[in-house]
Amino acid sequence: MTPTHAYSIAQAYSLLLWERRHKLRAVAALRGHVFWRASARQFRRPEIRRDGAVRRGAKDRHNERAANMVDYHVTNNQPLSADGTAPYMAQSDEWDRDLLLDPAWEKQQRKTFTAWCNSHLRKAGTQIENIDEDFRDGLKLMLLLEVISGERLPKPERGKMRVHKINNVNKALDFIASKGVKLVSIGAEEIVDGNAKMTLGMIWTIILRFAIQDISVEETSAKEGLLLWCQRKTAPYKNVNVQNFHISWKDGLAFNALIHRHRPELIDYDKLRKDDPVTNLNNAFEVAEKYLDIPKMLDAEDIVGTLRPDEKAIMTYVSCFYHAFSGAQKAETAANRICKVLAVNQENEQLMEDYEKLASDLLEWIRRTIPWLENRTPEKTMHEMQQKLEDFRDYRREHKPPKVQEKCQLEINFNTLQTKLRLSNRPAFMPSEGRMVSDINNAWHGLEQAEKGYEEWLLNEIRRLERLDHLAEKFRQKASIHESWADGKEVMLTQKDYETATLSDIKALIRKHEAFESDLTAHQDRVEQIAAIAQELNELDYYDSPKVNARCQKICDQWDTLGSLTHSRREALERTEKQLESIDELYLEYAKRAAPFNNWMEGAMEDLQDMFIVHNIEEIQGLISAHEQFKSTLPEANKEREAIQGIQSEVQRIAAQNNIKLSSSNPYTSITPQSINSKWDKVQQLVPQRDHALQEELERQQSNDHLRRQFANQANLVGPWIQNKMEEIGRISIEMDGTLEDQLNHLKQYEQSIINYKPNIDKLEGEHQLIQEALIFDNKYTTYTMEHIRVGWEQLLTTIARTINEIENQILTRDAKGISQEQMHEYRASFNHFDKDHSGTLGAEEFKACLISLGYDVENDKQKRTGKMDTDDFRALLISTGYSLGDAEFARIMGIVDPNNTGFVTFQAFIDFMSRETTDTDTADQVIASFKILAGDKNYITADELRRELPPDQAQYCIARMAPYTGPDAIPGALDYMSFSTALYGESDL
Repeated sequence: MTPTHAYSIAQAYSLLLWERRHKLRAVAALRGHVFWRASARQFRRPEIRRDGAVRRGAKDRHNERAANMVDYHVTNNQPLSADGTAPYMAQSDEWDRDLLLDPAWEKQQRKTFTAWCNSHLRKAGTQIENIDEDFRDGLKLMLLLEVISGERLPKPERGKMRVHKINNVNKALDFIASKGVKLVSIGAEEIVDGNAKMTLGMIWTIILRFAIQDISVEETSAKEGLLLWCQRKTAPYKNVNVQNFHISWKDGLAFNALIHRHRPELIDYDKLRKDDPVTNLNNAFEVAEKYLDIPKMLDAEDIVGTLRPDEKAIMTYVSCFYHAFSGAQKAETAANRICKVLAVNQENEQLMEDYEKLASDLLEWIRRTIPWLENRTPEKTMHEMQQKLEDFRDYRREHKPPKVQEKCQLEINFNTLQTKLRLSNRPAFMPSEGRMVSDINNAWHGLEQAEKGYEEWLLNEIRRLERLDHLAEKFRQKASIHESWADGKEVMLTQKDYETATLSDIKALIRKHEAFESDLTAHQDRVEQIAAIAQELNELDYYDSPKVNARCQKICDQWDTLGSLTHSRREALERTEKQLESIDELYLEYAKRAAPFNNWMEGAMEDLQDMFIVHNIEEIQGLISAHEQFKSTLPEANKEREAIQGIQSEVQRIAAQNNIKLSSSNPYTSITPQSINSKWDKVQQLVPQRDHALQEELERQQSNDHLRRQFANQANLVGPWIQNKMEEIGRISIEMDGTLEDQLNHLKQYEQSIINYKPNIDKLEGEHQLIQEALIFDNKYTTYTMEHIRVGWEQLLTTIARTINEIENQILTRDAKGISQEQMHEYRASFNHFDKDHSGTLGAEEFKACLISLGYDVENDKQKRTGKMDTDDFRALLISTGYSLGDAEFARIMGIVDPNNTGFVTFQAFIDFMSRETTDTDTADQVIASFKILAGDKNYITADELRRELPPDQAQYCIARMAPYTGPDAIPGALDYMSFSTALYGESDL
């Protein structure tokens, strides 16, 4: 017998002795014995404390210790002490046993024990009516023990004689003793004689052993465990304070609270009143009998009418509630397991849906953006193209950065999801077709290519429009000059003045015509330039080309007409030249010298007013040098002007001396001294203006050069910094300094230092914008462009985020799989050893060598430690001994760590594989077993059972996904939980 059993029996027997002494005091009082006064002092009524426990006096505790001592000596057959206790107890054995039980308690025990026995005997198709009479022959007693123990007792004797009955009862008592229960003062003869007290004591012993003893809560005894269970279950309910198994149950609220705690749909607890105990008790007894299959063992009136209900009766009835609800506890455990599995599955499915939506949104944004970037429709004006460039800058500053973050977050979410799936023993997530991370990377690469092409096109188009504007303005200037010169020339060439002219007039006309031809020849270059500019405008697709072509065609047609008319007039003058002899040499000389000088001045004015475009200091310095050379020729030009003016003065002097009446104009030229002086003054005005314009352009180019140097200085710092950070991240990811948490903290601090560097990138973006606004297209001071810096910065942010995510996943794997820090260091050291190129991945052969170095036998399905040696030496050893490296097994392993057949194994996949090989996870069989508990050992489960055992959302989740059960024992509405559980660990639907 265990100490707990002995204590329980001794406690029950001590309570019995206390009852016996209480009854003797009542008998002594009736007989008027003096014993009553002594007993009155020694056996005072126990006081009830506020917490419901009984507080006894010193005398009570002394008598209880005496009773326990008697039990101890009786149990161990030891002689009793001579302090007066033993004779008193010996004398009590001779008293009438019919007076030992309180009538109220005896009535409660009879009813409760009878109902308890019948609840078990009904399983054998029988019952008892009178508990002390129906067990006298021992037959039903043996049958009761067989039912509650599930064991077979020796064959009973069917005789009617007393000896047969005693033998049957002894067989039953021997069976009880074989279960570790030591019966005290209970003999077969007393049971056969129908001794009610002994029969009830025996039944109570059976109840303690088979219904209460196995109840244990937090390693407490049976009674204490049952009391603790009641206290915990009823703790949330108002007006319920279970401190014992008698008065704490009188108002009936504790019974109702137990039922409501486990089956809240059966009782409306809020409607119960503490001042109506009979209604409360009857309600609990009726509900327990109707819905919980607990027979009615107590009467509400008996409990309420008794000052202190019988503890054994209450314990017996409450133990039935414990056993009735113990099955619900198993169902609750099974439901918790299923809820846990389903919660993991629901969370994973939500993560998959979030990934699909984020990937779809990102791909849709890329799909909408690329056509915009691929649109090469040119604009007609520089302002419109600069607006397009500004829109592209807004896209770069405002629209693209959030999408870069989304793309990075998408990769992080994908890696986290895959890690969670591996840790929960689920298959890897395969996104929908076209939504793989590689698909998104490809689409992103296409977006960046489109960006690059669009930016190059914008800049080239701006250069083209700038060139076109310059050429168009140049065309208009030259065309205006030519049209101004050609105006009236056709009229001049078609007049017939030579027909009535004198010889001198004719000679004058001839000389004038020669001068015109000289002038016409001088204008040939301008006409060719106009045609060449128009041709270039056509080739550069100038938007106003039709108007330019029409004007150019008009000039060319007029030029051809002038050529033809000039030739015709020359022929006419030559025919009449023989008739004319007098030519004014001075006018002719004037005309010949004035015409080229006039052309030179017109060319000078045209050059001084000509627009220029330069892109660097060298070009503007070249223009300034050419302008300085031009200014150096002005003194000689002034001498020529003075010489031409001297010819005209000489003509005036001779005419004056010889009284010659001169015509109003030089007959050989239309160039007057006034026009020469006017154009010379104009040249003198344009020279300082040209100086000012060139100086402004020089300052602008110097400013542009400063912008180039400023950008180059910053870019030459940022570019190498980004490259160094990328190399440092690569070194950190393969080093093993400290724990994973240390590495994670280090990386996060490193990430923060990178983020803190962002103002330098923003500063560089501002300098780049200034360069673009200044239309600077080259920079000889640096090899870095803003596009290089942007791509490097985005790669740096993505790399550090991905590295942090890998460490977090390693921590998640380590904690979920129970991998020690030493194992993690060992795995990392082996991985780094074979990662020769420090790429963060292993090829197939490198991975195989890594497994072998860790002692993994790829020939078998499990690992075995074989020690460590150099990879080449170990491989040579295996080959030399004829050992096979297990291609089939290694192919299976590669299928696990590289499901996409990329040919490379990441460190995270390597850790997942090693942890999977050494740890256990939930399996489909465990989930099926849990569902089978909920289904009551059936091969199917119903929707009602799922709703009763699981939370509403997870119950609906199962109902929506379980296929109908089609087995031979199927009923309407049956669901197949086995295929559902298997599918949880099979292929994903997404």
